[in-house]
Amino acid sequence: MSMVLADLAYWQETTIRLVVGLMAVLLPAGTLVYLFLFKMMSFMQSRLGPMEAGPYGSLQLLAEVGKFLQKEDILPKAADRLVFKLAPFVVLISTFLLILVIPAGPDLWFIDVDTGIFLGLAVSSISVIGILMAGWASSSKYSLLGALRATGQLIAYELPMVLAVVGVIIQAGTLNVQDIVLAQATGEIFGFGGIGNPFVITQFLGFLIFLIAVQAELTQPPFDMPVAESELVTGYLTEYSGLRFLMFFIGEFATAAIFSALAATLFLGGWYVPGLDVTDNLFNIIGPIILLGKTLLIAFFIFWFRFTYPRFREDQLQQLAWKVLIPLSLINIVITGVLKVVF
Repeated sequence: MSMVLADLAYWQETTIRLVVGLMAVLLPAGTLVYLFLFKMMSFMQSRLGPMEAGPYGSLQLLAEVGKFLQKEDILPKAADRLVFKLAPFVVLISTFLLILVIPAGPDLWFIDVDTGIFLGLAVSSISVIGILMAGWASSSKYSLLGALRATGQLIAYELPMVLAVVGVIIQAGTLNVQDIVLAQATGEIFGFGGIGNPFVITQFLGFLIFLIAVQAELTQPPFDMPVAESELVTGYLTEYSGLRFLMFFIGEFATAAIFSALAATLFLGGWYVPGLDVTDNLFNIIGPIILLGKTLLIAFFIFWFRFTYPRFREDQLQQLAWKVLIPLSLINIVITGVLKVVF
């Protein structure tokens, strides 16, 4: 993308980046909803799922969007109107900023900065501000409790997620996301370079910690305490309806897609597959497809856990983060640092 846009005017370049960015967020999000929420969950429960809208229910997502767009946009009487309206946009901004650091080919990237992974992890934490805004502005005890739960949960699980990535950074020797992909593509495992060095092998513990932390960051079961229907109705979403509820829904699945893409980039080699020269321009064509395939693989595990495991208690949720994941991630960092020096 960078080479293609080099000769265009600034406004043309910006417009193209915005359109591609929207597609890069919304299309994978829609794919996850259809494949996993509508179909995989249905098959796990021995049913077919939506079948009426389009062939095999393929247009059900559009029907759902149309339904939400027709619903009344209700604002609670005692709500802080401005903050209440802004909250879903803050959550979506976090998702759209995170996609900027993920490359899809040798020349297909939005921004290429030396501290890309640091930037990505930083902007991913913005969503907690939007959730807290939604809970507080709703003027509802259920919403406020859900927002406070979400805040505590996201803060607790951001730590192991960041620490899990530190192992990757140590092994790759860079904070640049594109260079992390290239380190996996050109690396070797104890002298064998046939498949490069996908960090999912050498950083398997970090990969598991990252996936668990992502599950909690998405507030999906078994970490869905902030939206526990049996306790808090739907938590911080209780007072939202229509388009604003749809924006939170899109944000949830778009974030799941982007975090899956980030995990695929950090641990599965991103847009690269063994057998081709890493500088081959063919990757500018097949790179997005390869990255999408790896993203769906990661997302499969995320949604498999969502549909399989029961909800944690709040104390169990916090203990897992502070007493298990964070110590394990610190041990992983120490082991990675020692092996980096030795080998």
